[in-house]
Amino acid sequence: MKNKLKVGVLGAGHLGKIHLKLLNQSEKYELVGFYDPNEEQAQKVVAEFGYTYFDNIDQLIEAVEVVDIVTPTLSHYDCAMKAIAAKRHIFIEKPITSTVAEAEEIYQLLEKNHLKGQVGHVERFNPAFQAAKSSIANPMF
Repeated sequence: MKNKLKVGVLGAGHLGKIHLKLLNQSEKYELVGFYDPNEEQAQKVVAEFGYTYFDNIDQLIEAVEVVDIVTPTLSHYDCAMKAIAAKRHIFIEKPITSTVAEAEEIYQLLEKNHLKGQVGHVERFNPAFQAAKSSIANPMF
């Protein structure tokens, strides 16, 4: 069997906890741990689920191959830049960043460094959307 990719999660709020759970259950990823700047929130997650908490964002990034960014949108750019500087692949929850310019810079740096990046537009895989997609003639978005 192929080695699992080592992944770390930035952010342990509502969505971050979902990411942690799914990564922990995955056959393709090894959940190394997570970072959240709110230590009180982080300790609650550790107590409830037993995931490894890193109290330093840089140490978590160093310990993994993939950084899963599930922080508030305003910090997506800074988190992505730290991960890319450390030559890590990234997954970012939507929206990718606050501005198009920040998103374009992330894209360019990923390409330049031969790294992979993905944005969490997962609703397109939702069975309800898949079933309705052929009936949507003039989407608003």
